[in-house]
Amino acid sequence: MLNIPRCTRCLMPSTRPDTDFVDGICTACLHHDHQLKHIHWSERLLHLEQLLERQKPNGSGFDCIVASSGGKDSTAQVLALLELGARPLVVTATTCMLTKLGRKNIDNLKRYAPTIEVTPNQTVRARMNYLGLTKVGDISWPEHIAIFTTPMRVAVAMGIPLVFYGENPQAAYGGPVGSQEAVQLTQRWVSEFGGLLGMRMTDVLSDFNGIGKKDIIEYSFPSEKDIKRVGCEAHFLGQYIGPWDGRKNAQIAVAHGFKYECPSSTSWWPFENLDNAMTGIHDYFMFLKYGYNRACPQLSVDIRTGYITREAAIPELHKREGHFPTRYAGVMLNDVLGHIGMKVDEFFKVSERFTNHDLFGDTPDGPRN
Repeated sequence: MLNIPRCTRCLMPSTRPDTDFVDGICTACLHHDHQLKHIHWSERLLHLEQLLERQKPNGSGFDCIVASSGGKDSTAQVLALLELGARPLVVTATTCMLTKLGRKNIDNLKRYAPTIEVTPNQTVRARMNYLGLTKVGDISWPEHIAIFTTPMRVAVAMGIPLVFYGENPQAAYGGPVGSQEAVQLTQRWVSEFGGLLGMRMTDVLSDFNGIGKKDIIEYSFPSEKDIKRVGCEAHFLGQYIGPWDGRKNAQIAVAHGFKYECPSSTSWWPFENLDNAMTGIHDYFMFLKYGYNRACPQLSVDIRTGYITREAAIPELHKREGHFPTRYAGVMLNDVLGHIGMKVDEFFKVSERFTNHDLFGDTPDGPRN
């Protein structure tokens, strides 16, 4: 575990982008310790029911869309909405490199609600993965865009005004003071917190990249005119039926056919991020740039909810940070790199270029096999 300043309540490092600390405590812990206990969840549930009621009828046959990966949280959301009498349409933006387990869980969720899967041109997507990794150090950059634009495009096309996402990430993992209270996911929120890292979709357009305007339409939001015409809004469901609990969601999902196995030695939760084989590279670059990877936020959530103490979490974090992504969710690194047209020696050069030497010195203490 790197010797960097961390939240004194959980393990979140001060290097996490866009995360404020107050007297050494991250905003996610402050939200959990102070604001969360004062939320009247019965009133929030009533607001949710009123939101759903306003959608009947809208001509589509559905009350809302659930933006889904087929994961534990997506499954729990669909089941919760069905219990409320809603008619959700599941919309899945096909991930960059779908795993076998991801496929099974997407198909499992189809047992409970109608599903639309939107799959982009995979040749273009692979080029975008390559550009994301080499330009901003994030192989999952196009996925971050698609998970927000695809459900909204389907909503406009089908006239469904209400789109649900799961948790507010700033409430769960930290962000600027006040961002934990956001109930709606807006385009402004996406531009600020959606993981775009300063690169715009128009930045990938060029003959050299082999990507034209027609190739990126599905990665664009509908026009403001069309959004207003349909009245589309995106909301965090976890702000209405909380407090959000990933472990509880996993239990609910498993009881309804969801399957999991730990995807990586860097994971603390074995039931999360199972669908994209590129996640191992994404998490490794997060470690190289910011000094933490997947286990840190997962352990931090469990510290807040009392599943594990901070003292006990420290050695668990140390065992999981900095591992080289040789394999993720059963897929070898060479296969992922081959998918985006990158050689191993180029991967190491790109890794070096994005390594934060202020954290690691001349040589990072990862990778570890």
